[in-house]
Amino acid sequence: MQRTICNELDEIKGRGLLRSTKMISGRQSSHVVCNGSDVLMLCSNNYLGLADHPALAAASRTAIEQYGTSSGASRLVSGTMELHEQLERTVATFKKCEAALLFNSGYAANTGIIPALAGRGDVIFSDRLNHASIVDGIMLSGARLVRYQHGDFGQLAKLMEKHGKGRCLIVTDGVFSMDGDIAPLAELARLKRTHGALLMVDDAHGCGVLGEQGRGSAEMSGVGSEIDIQMGTFGKALGSFGAYAAFSAEVRELLINRARSFIFSTSLPPAVVAASLAAVELVQTPEGDDLRRQLRTNTIFFRNSLLEAGFNIPDGVTQIVPIVVGSADTTMQFSEALLAEGVFAQGIRPPTVPVGTSRLRFTLMATHTHDDLADAGEKICRIGKRLGVV
Repeated sequence: MQRTICNELDEIKGRGLLRSTKMISGRQSSHVVCNGSDVLMLCSNNYLGLADHPALAAASRTAIEQYGTSSGASRLVSGTMELHEQLERTVATFKKCEAALLFNSGYAANTGIIPALAGRGDVIFSDRLNHASIVDGIMLSGARLVRYQHGDFGQLAKLMEKHGKGRCLIVTDGVFSMDGDIAPLAELARLKRTHGALLMVDDAHGCGVLGEQGRGSAEMSGVGSEIDIQMGTFGKALGSFGAYAAFSAEVRELLINRARSFIFSTSLPPAVVAASLAAVELVQTPEGDDLRRQLRTNTIFFRNSLLEAGFNIPDGVTQIVPIVVGSADTTMQFSEALLAEGVFAQGIRPPTVPVGTSRLRFTLMATHTHDDLADAGEKICRIGKRLGVV
C-alpha cells in the first residue's frame, strides 16, 4: 500500500500537478503575510473584504458569550438553536423565497440537495463547467447525467427535447468559479418552464456581489422568482462560513427529511451563524452598496489593464479574472515568480480546469486600492512577457 501511494504521488509530481498549502499568518485581508512575507492577496474569495469586518467579529464574540462555542448536535437531534432559525428566516427574506436551510459548506449543500431531489429514473442536465461539488452530488444521486456544453442553452434545449421525459433537474453555477462568467439564467428559466423541470443555481460566487441588492446572479438576470433552488455560501463575499439554500417551504421540508449532509452533520456553531447573520444584514445597507460599487470599479480597472497587455482572458464582468496560460508548469512558474515579488495569485491546474487550460485565477476585492492593482498589473505584465505568456 505504501509503495502504491508513493507511486501515485510520483505520478502527480511528474505531471506538474502536485499541490501544497501556503500559510497565511494573521487576518484575511487585501494584504496578508504568506509564508512569512507581506504580499498583496489576489486569490481570495473574500470579495467584499468582510472576513475581518468589525461587525462580523463583534457578532461572533457576542454569540460565544451568549450561546457558547458549539451547537452540540445535528439539527434534528438538539442542534437547532435560535440563531440557526433566525439566519434561515433572514436568508429567505433576502432571497425573496418562502424558506431557507443552512448547510455546513457549499460542498455539503450540493451533495445533500441534489440526491434528495433526484434519483434513479430521473434526469439531471448539468453545465460541463459546473463545480466539482455539483458533479459529486449528481454522482451520489444515481440519476442519469446529461451534460451540455458550457453556457450553450441551444444545445440544452435539444437535449431536453430528447431526454427530458419524466422528472428533470437543471443545475448550473450562477458564476463559474474558474472563468468568472455568468450562466444564461433567463434562457435556463425558459427551458425549465417549457419542460416542467426544476432549476437549481449554485450562486456561491454571485451572492453578495451581483444584483442591485447583492442577491446574486438571479437578481442580476431578473429571474429570481423562477429558480426553484438558490444555493449560496457564506464563506466568500459574506466573509463567514457555511452555506444556505433558499426555496419553497415544501422543498425545505423535503430536504430536512432527505438531505443526508444536513441530517448527519453537527450544525454550524453559534459564532459562525452570528457572523453570517451580520454579513447578510450588512450587504443590504448603504455600506454594502458602496462595497459592491468599489468591487466593480476595481474589477473593470484590473481586467482592462490585463486585456490591454494582451493576456488571454475569458469574457466576463465579475470579480474573477483568469489569465489562461495553458501549460501547468508555466502556470506555476508564473505564480511563484509573482509571489516572490509580493503578489499572491494561485495557479489553477487540472483536474480543477480542463487539460491545456491551466491558469492564474485573480480575484478582486472591494478593499484593494488602485495603487495595489496598478503595481500588481505591472508585475504581471513583466513576468508574463518573460515567461512568454503574453
